[in-house]
Amino acid sequence: MRPGTPFSIEVNPRIPRRLARLSELAENLWYAWDRPTRTLFARLHPGLWDAVNHNPKAFLKRVDEERLTDAAEDHVFLGSYNRVLSSFDTYMSEPLKRDLPLELKPGDLIAYFCAEFGFHESFPVYSGGLGILAGDHCKSASDMRLPFVAVGLLYRQGYFHQRIDNDGNQIANYADSDFDDLPIRPALTEDGVEIHVLIELPGRTLEVKVWEAHVGHVRLYLLDSDLPSNSQQDRYITHQLYGGDKHTRIQQEIVLGIGGMRALAALDIKPTAYHINEGHAAFLVLERIRRKVTNGLSFHAAMEAVGASTVFTTHTPVPAGHDHFAEDMIWDYFSHCCADLGISREEFMRLGGAGHGQDFNMTRLALNGSRHHNGVSRIHGGVSSSILADMWPQVAENESPMDYITNGVHVASFLAQEWQDMFDNKLGYEWRRRICEPVFWRQIEAIPDHLFWSVHQGLKAQLLYSVRYRITQQHLRNHGSEAHLERMLKFANPLDPNVLTIGFGRRFATYKRATLIFENMDWLRQIINDQHRPVLFIYAGKAHPADKPGQELIRRIHEISRMPEFEGNFLMVEGYDLGFARRLVAGCDVWLNNPIYPLEASGTSGMKAAMNGVLNLSVTDGWWDEGYQPGNGWAIKPAPEYYDEARRNREDSQTLYELLQDQVIPLYYRRQELGFSEEWVDMAKRSISTLLPAFNATRMVMEYANKFYAPASRQWRRYSEGHFAAAQGVAAWKAKVRVAWDGVALNRMDDPKKRISFGESMEIHVAVNLNGLAPEDVRVEVLLGRASKNGQDKDLDALPLVPDGWSGQECIYKLEVTPEMCGRLLYRVRAYPMHSLLTHPFEMGLMVWL
Repeated sequence: MRPGTPFSIEVNPRIPRRLARLSELAENLWYAWDRPTRTLFARLHPGLWDAVNHNPKAFLKRVDEERLTDAAEDHVFLGSYNRVLSSFDTYMSEPLKRDLPLELKPGDLIAYFCAEFGFHESFPVYSGGLGILAGDHCKSASDMRLPFVAVGLLYRQGYFHQRIDNDGNQIANYADSDFDDLPIRPALTEDGVEIHVLIELPGRTLEVKVWEAHVGHVRLYLLDSDLPSNSQQDRYITHQLYGGDKHTRIQQEIVLGIGGMRALAALDIKPTAYHINEGHAAFLVLERIRRKVTNGLSFHAAMEAVGASTVFTTHTPVPAGHDHFAEDMIWDYFSHCCADLGISREEFMRLGGAGHGQDFNMTRLALNGSRHHNGVSRIHGGVSSSILADMWPQVAENESPMDYITNGVHVASFLAQEWQDMFDNKLGYEWRRRICEPVFWRQIEAIPDHLFWSVHQGLKAQLLYSVRYRITQQHLRNHGSEAHLERMLKFANPLDPNVLTIGFGRRFATYKRATLIFENMDWLRQIINDQHRPVLFIYAGKAHPADKPGQELIRRIHEISRMPEFEGNFLMVEGYDLGFARRLVAGCDVWLNNPIYPLEASGTSGMKAAMNGVLNLSVTDGWWDEGYQPGNGWAIKPAPEYYDEARRNREDSQTLYELLQDQVIPLYYRRQELGFSEEWVDMAKRSISTLLPAFNATRMVMEYANKFYAPASRQWRRYSEGHFAAAQGVAAWKAKVRVAWDGVALNRMDDPKKRISFGESMEIHVAVNLNGLAPEDVRVEVLLGRASKNGQDKDLDALPLVPDGWSGQECIYKLEVTPEMCGRLLYRVRAYPMHSLLTHPFEMGLMVWL
């Protein structure tokens, strides 16, 4: 007999009045970094809590009402509930932190645009590092009470759920989110009407709904095209994170940039500074300019006003990683915008570096539409300056407007609660306010070694429990035997967590070289097949579904983990997400990272590990080049870039093997009478004390606020006052300079001296053909300093020459200088355009040398 049609209905419990504010806690992503809040929900029903992927809002819709009723009468639960509410209310009512050295002014407001945000595993609108960094940025902005809003896309399908089959193949499974289960609500007008915005696409108009999420004090606005008023194809635009073809990608970026700007306008939010976090949101530049032009400003004046108040952060260390679109595709989508801007097709395409066979590049659009630019580590800033050198063609790479701010991580999100409790006990509650003070963190060294080690071992046991559970589920689903399972997990014993455990968790891209450890299998066997000093490697991470080489890395690790001689030493854990990442970075002994130099823009997983007392074993690329110092981890000095790939892998793996064999493994197993290595504990303490205060997101956001947000807001006020008079003046001045610059030339008038005595001065006279420019339009300066051994410039001082009359058509600039050092000095003379309203002195990219 065939059964009838099944119908489903969800029965929601009524929350007792005494627990009514559980709903409020579930609606604010503050729970993402407050573990006591999450624990409160988990205590009500641990199994359901895991089943809903730690989602408080979904949990409250499904938990049995009887459990809530019992909890409302449970004095222990009520005590925890009231403590959590007290913490939440204190957090939400605290005023702006005046003890932080912030230069923002009343009325300033930052709008932060990004294609993904990673706050917590229960809110799957992120794929990896970029999104988690954006989430940490918002969390820290909330902690610091910055005037800050964020804008992104609301995906029905976030990044995929990963399974690994019995042959090591990655299987990607996508699941649709139920928006009713997410900590979001429709954004409303003051009259209570849902906010929808319209966006022009070729031959049609797209309607987009705006949703709102609360991230502590910060408001996040997310755009959603899945509306009945749109065609089925257009409803799919925001369906999947990084999904679809090139048309889907450009449509997503149009919704993010242009739709995001229109959403802010509909909400009557008026930022003074805009932050484009990676090039996906760069179309916001066009929408901002279009508005100014519509209100009567010229395109070039609008461009100056917009650029001066826009910050752009690039995260990509290779040219191929920048988003780009064919010129014809861009024209299909933006021909109407070009008409609105009042510029030619050629000029429009130049905004993205298109033409002459080149695609329209989103990074170049973002750079042209901003005056504040940065990479995400010191090395990456230099790499980006090199990649994008033609944006400032006459300026040396080390002086280009491309700056850097090294990434940081949100401490409350990734520092294990056990360490937070320890710090509360040993350092006092003030550690949260002194998070950026290295001197304060030296107190870590006074924590008794046995207490320090017991916290670490407890976290390691939690990790191993989680690994055993995940590997067991994975193995049995793939029809593996229980006998073989015990062999696989022989070193992952949470009851005896004394095996050196090395973690590797990140995206499986080829440049990250997850399999570098297998370069020399014979040497590897020697290192880890010592029964008295076993080593366990735990790997976790996803490869993009289209990245076959990345998926092959996963398969290779799985294959080697099945070899008899490596059985139990290597575990490939499926389903990497934020929840497991928190366990992994807190519970390992060593964090391994061996990318190809210099392709790691920054990296943040090692920062999360370091603040939990886990020691980094990493190539000195990205953040580790700045963070490493002897005694807080180990550095793999990368092989020279000019070596071929095979030789680089050989050289880097050799260094890795030597460090493991000679330093890491012997140090870990050099145990004293208390059962642990005192030297290891010393290094772990130094890892926390030196790296936590330097690589936290509070420091990062404070740098953004002072280096970029405050200056961008200040420039907006200057450029926009008096009906944008300053913007119009700068635009006209730049046009004049561009016309004249090719004719500007320098000529030395005096005879250069070869030698002078200390205390003696020398005069430098330079005649400058200004080609119609005024003397105040051009700065002429001498760069003076010590010559290095290889004859390169080093620490040169810039000394301005002063205009002192004319000789025919040339203006004479003079300088009398008395060197303050002896020895062989080096000096050069250069000229470049100068205006008091420029954001960066070299933003025009023009310079001429004598």
